[in-house]
Amino acid sequence: MRILIVVAAVIALGLGATAYALRSPDEVAVAVEAGPVELTPGRLLFVDDVTGKVASVPLSAPGGPRRVSSLSCKRFYTAAQQGLCLADGSRPIPGSTAVFVDRTLTERRRVDVAGVANRAKLSADGRMASWTTFVTGDSYSQAGTFSTRTAILDQQTEVYSSNIEGTRIAGMKMAGDMNFWGVTFTADDRTYYATMSTAGRTYLIQGDAVEESAKPLRENAECPSLSPDGKRVAFKKRVAGDGARPWREHVLDLTTMVETPLAETRGIDDQVVWLDNDTIAYGLPGEGIWAVQANGEGAPRQLVPHASSPSLVTG
Repeated sequence: MRILIVVAAVIALGLGATAYALRSPDEVAVAVEAGPVELTPGRLLFVDDVTGKVASVPLSAPGGPRRVSSLSCKRFYTAAQQGLCLADGSRPIPGSTAVFVDRTLTERRRVDVAGVANRAKLSADGRMASWTTFVTGDSYSQAGTFSTRTAILDQQTEVYSSNIEGTRIAGMKMAGDMNFWGVTFTADDRTYYATMSTAGRTYLIQGDAVEESAKPLRENAECPSLSPDGKRVAFKKRVAGDGARPWREHVLDLTTMVETPLAETRGIDDQVVWLDNDTIAYGLPGEGIWAVQANGEGAPRQLVPHASSPSLVTG
């Protein structure tokens, strides 16, 4: 499908200026609202699939016109009115760049990293940052055919681990096939949850960024995302079925260790985000951004078409 935005007009209606994208039979229609993209509380940030730029909509009206910025990212995440953009690198050697931006999406710093952009995350207060890239392979679908690098940066102390594969895992020997990805931080800016894989199996681990150690909590869990109240972790779990989309999203209660499968069954290959303690949002390739209840009830609903990598501005 050919994708094109054609801005037809800017119409002043007293409420502001709105530009509308037109659609021909083989084009994607996207309504674009004039105005800056800023990290304003209550707005849902995402990567616009039409342009590859960071865009936003109000969470109260996610299907309406979007604002589109000039910042290009493969993955984007916001917390504490800061942003982390994982973008394609500008060097001749294939790689990525982690770009940190302020509330106006103005660049504050950047870090060049090896590999293809895959995951990006900030702690709730914006202090801790993590990103994952593929250095070989480009999919989690087939175990053993990919290699990742996951970094953690403490923006307060400037302690930077460009690859956390040296993390000691309690009860396990270090192995050359260990991969880590999908970090999500707790409120203490030290503890995190992540995925570790070895010998064809994946594990949810609880790590300590200071001690560079971790312990496995359970098997068959990938791309965790911690709830705002810190009591639950959403993760994708490998299930039997369609080999192209072999996962189903679950939510794990960290106190009881009981997991609940969610109503979305299409196979989420994403590190989901929590919109609140009751709802998660995620991207589906070609389907846009969707949301579903975190208790396993209800039905999935589309939030934003032609979009990916959602995150909500809070605080």
